[in-house]
Order: sequence, then C-alpha cells, then structure tokens
Amino acid sequence: MGIERLGYVQVRVTDLNVARAYYTNVLGLREVEVTADRAYLKAWDEHDHHSLILRQAATSGLDHIGWKLESAADLEQIETRAERAGARVERLPADADLATGPAIRFETPSNHIVSLYFGMQKVGNGLPKLNPMPRPAGLIGIAPPRLDHLLVTTEHVPESTRFFESVLGFRLVEQVVTDDGVQVAAFLERTRTPHDIAFVPGRDGGLHHFAYWLDNFSDLAPAADLLRMNKIGIDIGPTRHGITRGHTIYFFDPAGNRNEVFTGGYYVDSDFEPISWSADQLGPAIFYYEGKLNEAFLSVYS
Repeated sequence: MGIERLGYVQVRVTDLNVARAYYTNVLGLREVEVTADRAYLKAWDEHDHHSLILRQAATSGLDHIGWKLESAADLEQIETRAERAGARVERLPADADLATGPAIRFETPSNHIVSLYFGMQKVGNGLPKLNPMPRPAGLIGIAPPRLDHLLVTTEHVPESTRFFESVLGFRLVEQVVTDDGVQVAAFLERTRTPHDIAFVPGRDGGLHHFAYWLDNFSDLAPAADLLRMNKIGIDIGPTRHGITRGHTIYFFDPAGNRNEVFTGGYYVDSDFEPISWSADQLGPAIFYYEGKLNEAFLSVYS
C-alpha cells in the first residue's frame, strides 16, 4: 500500500509551442491534450493520460511532482502522516487536475510540491490487449516507453530523505556521505529500482533533471544521434553512473529543463542494505567512466 510509482512531473516552459515540438518530435512523447497554457504528454508504453505536463510560464523549472497511489485509502493515511510531520495538506477532488482522480497536495521540507493521487484516465499504449506487437509502428524521435525517475535539489538532504522515508514510505538505496558521516546526496525507491527520486545539494525546490527509461543500452547511441541531428545541447553522455549502475545521456529542452534517458541498474530486494559512497569518490559515483563531475554537476554541488 502507498505510493505505487512516479506518475508525472509538471514543468514550466517559456514557449509552449516550441516545447511541444521538441517533446513530441525529438524526445518522441505522444501529445494527449492541450489547453490554453498546458500540454499533456505521455510515453508510448504508458496507459495513463499523461506523465508530463508542460506549463507556459515566464521561467523554466519544476512546478510539482505527481505520485500515483495504489489505493484510495492511501490518501487519508498519508495525509495524516504529512500533517503530523508539519505539512499543510490540500485535498483535491477528482478532475481538479485534468484526467486525475482524487488527490492530496502539500509542500515537502525541500520546498517541492507533491501531489499524491488515486487513479488517472486511461488512454492506452496503442497496442491491442489480444496478440499485441512488441511496439507500435511509426514511433517518432527517441520514443522512450515510460517515465522513470527525477533528481531534485535541496539545501537539507538528510531532512528531505527522512521525510520521504517516514511520511511517504520510500527506502534509501544509495547515498553519498562525508568523512564525518553527513549525508550529502540520497537515492530513494518505491519500485524496487535503484531510485525513483534522488536529492542532491542545491537550492530548495530545484529540479536537476527528470528521466525517461530506455529498454536497452544499445538505444543510447541512436538517441544521442537524434539529439545532435536536432541540435539539442547534450550535457554529458552516453556514459555510466557509479550510483545506480545505470547508463545515461543528459540533455536540455528548449527552455533549459534538463532531461535524461536512462537504462540499466539493478533490482532492490526488500532486505536490501543501502550502498554508501564517500564524498571523495563523488566523481566516479556520478560519472563512472569519466571519474569526475562535469561543469554542470559541479555547479550543483558548489
């Protein structure tokens, strides 16, 4: 019971039409619905209405994070825990957010807004339920099958970690710690994967990136080709993480929001013991092949 998985992210973009073109033609998401100031998109193998909301705004960045719940009863249970932890919880009826069931929304200690919802309108993945093909014909762009995780910034990593563990039921999988035992980065899961969300040092409420999943390591090379052919700025990659053991490419949407395509990692058993990296090994922990952080990551950790 509790949070089933990361459901969606809502980000701000400075030109909605340019962002829509990028996310559909380059990243290869399917546009499901458009309103006056928002676009709702999904990856091809997602059945729910959306996993990404783009909102027209003056600045880029993260609005809020949507977590899908397993049961309607989880709303009340998590609301109680959040209020006991000092959060001010707002209840939202079904369809208060487009295509989404009843929800609660509150701000975490890291100043991130989270929405926890039960149920979302189903639109399907384009394949029949009887004798389906492995994937639909005519996919465009990188075409990842699903949303995977996000990494956010906070001035208080240990406090944010404790809140997600005690209130939202996440488990610590990997962390970076200083010589005197201070946690400076944390990777947490709800889906038996290496991470569904991670916290790194930076301003409260910040977004480092959100990531879509690729099924195979071999998918990274054509993804990088597509990015360069479309003159999309690649931050780093293809490369590998030490933390999570995943393979990755980081790049930017036209508004400056960092995206990632990610694959690999490992399975996390119920009795998994967290992995720790020492702060002096932060380089290979983040970018294992290079052994050091690039300029963008250094600015996060400065």
